[in-house]
Amino acid sequence: MYVSARSDYALRAMLAVAAAVPGGDGVGELVKAGSLAEVQEIPLSFLQGILLDLRRAGLLHSHRGADGGYALTRPATEITVGDVLRAVGGSLTTVRGLPAERAGYHGVAAGLTDVWLAVHGAIATVVDSTTLSDLLASNQTRTAP
Repeated sequence: MYVSARSDYALRAMLAVAAAVPGGDGVGELVKAGSLAEVQEIPLSFLQGILLDLRRAGLLHSHRGADGGYALTRPATEITVGDVLRAVGGSLTTVRGLPAERAGYHGVAAGLTDVWLAVHGAIATVVDSTTLSDLLASNQTRTAP
């Protein structure tokens, strides 16, 4: 699994939106793209494309205008790392640019397909069982005195 800057930025932005609300559910609280870019040190023009993908995937909603911004569409307890990664990057695991399930081999290398599928499954297990809320809670544990 390769974690691109786009995927990393998307997760950081989603965590920042979730953390913007006391209790960390992120629903209803509007966070401006400029604020996200500044706090997370993400180029604004790059972030805007990421936010669009997250909105199209149904993870964020946006409101226009001076009081506008972005908010989670559902509680942080219901949004997984896997949801975010798939929204901005497609398949979790690729082999030569193709999803792991499409990697085909012949002869002595035929067993590699099973390895890549097992890797994909292991990654999916971790990212699909880790929510934004889990990450926010682990951050609070690390920063607690």
